[in-house]
Amino acid sequence: MSAPILDRPGVSRAGSGRARAVRPVVAPELRRSDNPAAAVLRTAASGPVSRDNAARATGLSIATVNRQVAALLTAGLLRERPDLTAAGAVGRPRVPFEIDHEAYLTLGIHIGAAATKIVAADLRGRILGGLAIATPQTGQEFAVTTVARSAKAFLQRWHRRKPLWAGIAIGGRVDALTGVVDHPKLGWQGAPIGAVLSEVLELPVSVAPHVEAMAASELLLPTVDARRVDRTAGTDPQRGSSLYFYVRETAGIAVTLDGRVHTPSNGPGSIAHLPTGSDVQCDCGRRGCLEVTVGDRALHARAVGRGIVPAYNGTTPTAITDVYRAAESGSEDARELLAERATMLGQTVALVRDMLNPDRVVLGGQAFTGYRPAVAHAARAFTASTQLPPTDIRISGFGGKVQEFAAVVTSLSAIYADPLAALRRV
Repeated sequence: MSAPILDRPGVSRAGSGRARAVRPVVAPELRRSDNPAAAVLRTAASGPVSRDNAARATGLSIATVNRQVAALLTAGLLRERPDLTAAGAVGRPRVPFEIDHEAYLTLGIHIGAAATKIVAADLRGRILGGLAIATPQTGQEFAVTTVARSAKAFLQRWHRRKPLWAGIAIGGRVDALTGVVDHPKLGWQGAPIGAVLSEVLELPVSVAPHVEAMAASELLLPTVDARRVDRTAGTDPQRGSSLYFYVRETAGIAVTLDGRVHTPSNGPGSIAHLPTGSDVQCDCGRRGCLEVTVGDRALHARAVGRGIVPAYNGTTPTAITDVYRAAESGSEDARELLAERATMLGQTVALVRDMLNPDRVVLGGQAFTGYRPAVAHAARAFTASTQLPPTDIRISGFGGKVQEFAAVVTSLSAIYADPLAALRRV
């Protein structure tokens, strides 16, 4: 099974007798845009809003808001709600408006080391449905083609909505301009995931490093359930700096500055090999590297080695969720193992926080959200280890769906940055 052949940007030979246009790969916009249309669209993301309230929320003049609302209504991204007009209000400008969350969708794809999740989302960033497949481990050409065809089949379920964009969030190193990915854990080198998905789906595609995309979701999508580990001072998440710290199978960080995710030109930095003091052997030849000590698969392997869970539950391999269930069912050994990991995580977060000194810290990934009692251990270790004054630190409000929302925000970022220009690309 081979991937589609791309001759040059914008042209494809996908088995037809004539060339046809291919939608471009577009670099994601992991920031809060000051584009007037984008600002107005954001105000409508949480529900119906009046033009007066939109002007107050955005700082734009009422005339500018009226122009942007008119343009977005024409483009079909907004719709009016005359049924919500206040009694006695006169004139169309008094009619509230909201994002049209029924006509369109975007497609988000998170490609993880073990599992790939494909979701459809409306223009508010709310997930409509999704599926998970095992990430193919049998070569990048087969893997990329399999993911693309699975996404195409899933997209065909949503025939009542018009798809606008696809977003891919993935680990490794991403060339955001071309959508080409190097992913050592998967054995990918120069994988053209963006171009292949764009051709198969016939949509514009954006590709982002997954931890940077998770940080962007905190900026651009409303969180439902932001649980604080500790809170000493109220800070505006759109101002100043934030450290996003992620751990599941892999470990990574991202930094946001004044409403923009910092995206280094040569790819995100790595915390995978930070020392933890453990004796776990790493592929790099050293012992105690962070990722092989606290990652889900590594922790599950230690749980099997200690007899906390069996390698197989009947005929099915066990997983990290079985370790969580053992702890919740009263296994002291499971609780101790999870507390050990949480303590290491708290110490490492403190180390990185002290180096960068951000205004706030956000913790994401199932290592923090999969077993909630461990959060208290992480918080205590953080407090005991940091050498700086207390700071705002919280668990991501996206919980166990942080990977899916990273893909969703990648699929929406260009639309949220400049909605009218994005629509012209579709």
